Amino acid sequence: MGDPKFPRKSYDTPSHPWEGERIKEEHGLCREFGLKNKRELWKAKTMLSNYRKQSRDLQARLRTGESQAQVETQNLLKSCARLGLLPAEGATLDDVLTLNTEALLNRRLQTLVFRKGLAASPHQARQLISHGHVSLNGRKVTIPGMLLERGEEESIAYNVSSPYSSDLHPLRTEMPKVVEARARNEAKRDRRSKEMETTRGGRGGKRGGRGGGGRGMPRRVVQTVAKVNEIPDKDAGASAPLETVVPDAPKEE
Repeated sequence: MGDPKFPRKSYDTPSHPWEGERIKEEHGLCREFGLKNKRELWKAKTMLSNYRKQSRDLQARLRTGESQAQVETQNLLKSCARLGLLPAEGATLDDVLTLNTEALLNRRLQTLVFRKGLAASPHQARQLISHGHVSLNGRKVTIPGMLLERGEEESIAYNVSSPYSSDLHPLRTEMPKVVEARARNEAKRDRRSKEMETTRGGRGGKRGGRGGGGRGMPRRVVQTVAKVNEIPDKDAGASAPLETVVPDAPKEE
């Protein structure tokens, strides 16, 4: 069984640590949902992977006419419907296979506190929950990653003993302005990132030396060539020829 003080990991890590597309996607999800680290994201992916695996196994068992598979299918669909991942009626095993990570992250207490308007950002929602300012069904909850069942989001509120429960608290009075300013900053950051990607793409298309496959001339060489080209020529009516612009070395006596 093992020592209970050192339980096994409840999540699976990526098979390859360095994948650009996956890392970019994980950074976006962590920023969008205010996750503390990628372990929380990997836990959600592992839980969703287990649901998909169970759905595939049940589909194979149902083809053989196994009666126990029908019971387990109903239990799986009821479990997903209870968490709000699937509709209460009319769901099938194919709907379980179409679930994504965002559907599971949307059921976290931290996300629902932000979506309900009790915090100005997902990170602030996590702080409020960790400090005991949020209650669920009248009881204080301090677990940001808690998955809520269907209908429980309506019972989310500020804790009665919390100073945020007052309507005159500065956090609640300044909430609309903070949300609006944060939305403007997010729009500026997205626009800036798109411009940077466009600029990088343009530079990458112009790169390439001989044959288009190698690198171009270094930047210092390009700047030196440009300065030399700026020197006025003698034939163009320049005031001083090229020999006077670049003096010769002193002769030895």
